[in-house]
Amino acid sequence: MYDEFGDMLAMTLGGAAVHVGMFVPHDTPLRTPSLVDLADLAQDRQTDFHIDTLDAAGATALLDIGCGTGGPAVRLAQRTGAHVTGITVSHQQLARCEERASAAGPDARVTFERGNAMDLTYADASFDAAWSIDCFAHLTDRPAGLREARRVIRPGGRFLLTEFSRRGTPPADEEAAFTRLWASPPPTPFATLLTEVQEAGYEILTVQNMTPNSMLAGELMALLYQDRRAEIEERYGKELTAQTDALIGPYRRFCRGYLEYHVLVLRTPEA
Repeated sequence: MYDEFGDMLAMTLGGAAVHVGMFVPHDTPLRTPSLVDLADLAQDRQTDFHIDTLDAAGATALLDIGCGTGGPAVRLAQRTGAHVTGITVSHQQLARCEERASAAGPDARVTFERGNAMDLTYADASFDAAWSIDCFAHLTDRPAGLREARRVIRPGGRFLLTEFSRRGTPPADEEAAFTRLWASPPPTPFATLLTEVQEAGYEILTVQNMTPNSMLAGELMALLYQDRRAEIEERYGKELTAQTDALIGPYRRFCRGYLEYHVLVLRTPEA
């Protein structure tokens, strides 16, 4: 077997060794191991990393811009003891957020509201710090979102931002596949993001390159799509599924060859 199919094993299992890798630490068992379980575990780890990186010790009011379905906001409130306000533009996500808040109990210290990241309704300096995880990629006016976040964070407060950027010149079909699947404008070069951050008046404290994680997330999305295609077709119909079939391949190639992903910690100017 190893003489004839060793190369196939290396292509499918990895070539560093011929054994199972530690995708999950030994002290973190999964009851029903699956790629979805591993994805959930990875997202929780990343959320905890963001909490540590934001370093909002002593904060009493935090803002989650683009809070998704609410899990990170609840985790942030539990870890910091601060009150966390989460906003999302999605009605469906807001309903899921409210379910999470209810499940977390009356002492959860979280509030969820519908809001627009480019036109926040909060007064100046309303929050000690904020974060926005994978939200700014969807904005049609990223500089406006940066200005609004700066406005509602107190002077000297921190803002953690994750954002995608583009390296090189991707084929048009690959970039289009990413923008279709992510419902986003085309990613810009990382230098463009840094320019917009500085023009919005932030001080850049740290920049961390997390590109391998976004590449693996793209691979995982493609694998899970193929694995659960029948469920997806039943839920969304044959026409949409057929359209997605044509996008998955170019999307994977874009994520592997041209997509970068960074975590930035910014600070608003002192008064």
